[in-house]
Amino acid sequence: MLEYEAKAFLNNAGLPVPRGTFFKAGSSPSSSSMMFPLVAKVSGEKIVSKSETGGVTTGIANEEELKQAVASLMLIPGAEGVLVEEMAPRGIEVIIGGAIDPEFGPVIMFGLGGVYVELLKDIVFGMAPLDEKSARWLIGQIKSRKLLEGYRGSRPADTGSLIRMLITVSELMTAGRFREIDLNPVALYPAGALILDAKIALL
Repeated sequence: MLEYEAKAFLNNAGLPVPRGTFFKAGSSPSSSSMMFPLVAKVSGEKIVSKSETGGVTTGIANEEELKQAVASLMLIPGAEGVLVEEMAPRGIEVIIGGAIDPEFGPVIMFGLGGVYVELLKDIVFGMAPLDEKSARWLIGQIKSRKLLEGYRGSRPADTGSLIRMLITVSELMTAGRFREIDLNPVALYPAGALILDAKIALL
């Protein structure tokens, strides 16, 4: 699935994603019901990494900047369209993933997300499906769990929302339709969460 397709599916599954609109090549972009600032991201089956191709424009403040950003991103080789979303507030970034292990079957991955995934490798794995108890146990296994609990005056993250997301992803992985689900980063807030980037591969 392309990112906009993955996010539409996740939204229908009850998972939180930013408000956004996908503009196909040749269409005229408009902020519509979205509120500035916005972020625009190139989309295409042949585009492996948006960041490496310069395919992300952030901090779009008005309609003119939106049109310029979309027009520029459409020029990237392989571009099929541009996903425009409301910019999400800064939160604690985690990764939630699911994959089919050849020996154990569907497994769930959780850990500190964003740029820290490869740097710190603070990730843990669990068997799917998860229930509330096993999801809470999984959260408690990462080394950086204190960041979620509130650290040096920061407010704790909404672990209830995180648990529901882990359970939902684990249920999706046991449905027999998906080879991989990669939600990274997921921004956690004192109330709620948002999936900022999503990749889904079908079987």
